[in-house]
Amino acid sequence: MLWGTWMTANICMWMTDVAAAWMMTSLTSSPMWVALVQSAATLPVFLLGLPSGAFADILDRRRYFMATQFWIAVVASVLCAVVMSGLLTPVLLLAMCFANGIGLAMRWPVYAAIVPDLVPRPQLPAALALNGVAMNTSRIVGPLAAGAIIASAGTAYVFLLNAALSVVAGLVIMRWKHEQVPSPLGRERLSSAIRVGVQYVRQSDPMKAVLLRIALFFFHSTALLALLPLVARGMQGGGAGTFTLLLASLGAGAIATTLFLPRIRQRMPGETMVLCGTLLQAAAMAVVALAPNACVAAPAMFVAGTGWIATANSLTVAAQLALPDWVRARGMSIYQMSIMGAGALGAALWGQVATVGSVAASLLVAAASGAAAMMAAHARLAGRSQHEDLTPGEFRLPEVAAPPGPGRVEMAIEYCIDPGRAAEFSALMQESRRSRLRQGALAWELVRDAGHSGRYVERIVDESWTEHLRRLSRITTADVALRERKLAFHIGPVAPVVRRFIVESVLPS
Repeated sequence: MLWGTWMTANICMWMTDVAAAWMMTSLTSSPMWVALVQSAATLPVFLLGLPSGAFADILDRRRYFMATQFWIAVVASVLCAVVMSGLLTPVLLLAMCFANGIGLAMRWPVYAAIVPDLVPRPQLPAALALNGVAMNTSRIVGPLAAGAIIASAGTAYVFLLNAALSVVAGLVIMRWKHEQVPSPLGRERLSSAIRVGVQYVRQSDPMKAVLLRIALFFFHSTALLALLPLVARGMQGGGAGTFTLLLASLGAGAIATTLFLPRIRQRMPGETMVLCGTLLQAAAMAVVALAPNACVAAPAMFVAGTGWIATANSLTVAAQLALPDWVRARGMSIYQMSIMGAGALGAALWGQVATVGSVAASLLVAAASGAAAMMAAHARLAGRSQHEDLTPGEFRLPEVAAPPGPGRVEMAIEYCIDPGRAAEFSALMQESRRSRLRQGALAWELVRDAGHSGRYVERIVDESWTEHLRRLSRITTADVALRERKLAFHIGPVAPVVRRFIVESVLPS
């Protein structure tokens, strides 16, 4: 049910993108304005991704997902009315694309977080590839439907159908029997949830490697989609049908490749697949830039779809495997922000390059620089995508006589180690720092006793007692293994002493 809803939602997205891009070419001939349609549609995901991801982690996901569909339906209805009234201008069209993008910003993180809840972890790559099938089927069906409706009835009816399908999708989600299990610690505050989500990504080397690669890929590859309406118009006999054919070829290439992804993944590491997919997409984009007609451009678009899905699927799987369940929506929202932010900036840049030079020159420069940038990233980030075991680990809640009052919590852990191994211990404690901050700690530091060279104290500060307990509940199997490695350095007669303090505010007299 959810997969069908997701495909329907993406069909609506592609219908809107095609109709808006084509409508802009009828309002103005400027490449910059045409490219800005892509920027306006994707920029909200960059601006609103963090709050959206936080809401998806702390609110009822069924209701939240449903609300996103109704939002898109309202925007599509308004856009249809404006087109029919003849009041549409380039600026107003960009504003409506931005409003539609708000719905996309709200929708994507919650769906990304739902999938791992429904699918066992070993089957996650295949499930994400199936989502790729839905996305790329919609890439074919959406433009075909939009092109047929534009040719037969007019652009306004594309937006009308979008509104109707979005309402149906919202009603289907309403039927999903899903019960949100409330946390015994209560709901996280939005500001705290956003801070922890950003903090987790900052302290995760695998996530940072994924974000850099996906940003580089979409910054350059988005030139193909942003300028495709102008490519289609510039070909011999080019028009709405040519534009639809090229988009459909891109989607067909992605769908066909999805069938072979499991076999390719067995023979090729994920990092290598990302590099090969990027080079393939760049080469295909260069061919499209020089193609004289659709007979040459359509096969190249098919190959571009192959490289596109290989790269995007590999990086999406890597991002999902780098995130534990409790922060998944926030992490995937940052991932999506990287895609959309890079895409929005890339569309604006390559549109400007096309305005100053030509569409072909812009695509060629994007292809060459994209290939070079990904090769450099591959050489620099090799080996940083190794994933930890993020399944929930065993933890013990602290025993207190009564719940402490308000105030920050400082946790102090005392270690006694062999002074000769101080350098090794300090290096290991840097891993501990990243682990504590990923869990949501406000601050971390390691101090050494000036009078005892082998005595160290690890200090962790939490926002409150509730957030302290919440941080402990986020311990993973990898954190448990790290704790055992730290304990192996301890040479004291008893286990390391753990103390907890409440920071009280003392007003001046």
